Amino acid sequence: MNTGDWGLISSFVERWHKETNSFHLPVGEVTITLDDVASLLHLLIIGAFHSFDTLYVDEVVLILVELLKVTGDEARLETVQCQGAYVHLSWLREIYHSKCETEHWIVVAQAYLLHLLGCTIFANKSTTHVHVMFLNTFRDLSQSGSYTWGIVVLVHMYDNLNDACKSGGKQLVGYITVTGNCQ
Repeated sequence: MNTGDWGLISSFVERWHKETNSFHLPVGEVTITLDDVASLLHLLIIGAFHSFDTLYVDEVVLILVELLKVTGDEARLETVQCQGAYVHLSWLREIYHSKCETEHWIVVAQAYLLHLLGCTIFANKSTTHVHVMFLNTFRDLSQSGSYTWGIVVLVHMYDNLNDACKSGGKQLVGYITVTGNCQ
């Protein structure tokens, strides 16, 4: 999805230095800070940490069965089609609609939130998949709001800027709004 002025984004990427996690501009160095993330996205930067562990396909299948209430065969087919610990955003939309019809509201909320993360702050280069590791954060919805999402967003943005500034990099993913408002 093209969300901005490619020339402007390209200029920012060219000036990103991964050694210092900052943009080197004619006016000096600027960086994206936790305060920027907190101010722009209203995400917590102080609170509980959630560990994002590497998930293997068998673990992903179990998480999908448990939290999204799909069959093991459906979950395995989806992970095979996505070639790993991912699910299609379109598949999540189908889960969302089917669970709305059956009034499984917790599952509806979990599917919606995972889809939202995959479309916004944790978007990836595929633009069609989201990593299932984020679904674990919605296991207890009452706890999810207390996590330090702002820190994870900043790390994700730094990683994506580091990838984009490599020779031959042609894409910048993540929540680009944050890069246009750095200090």
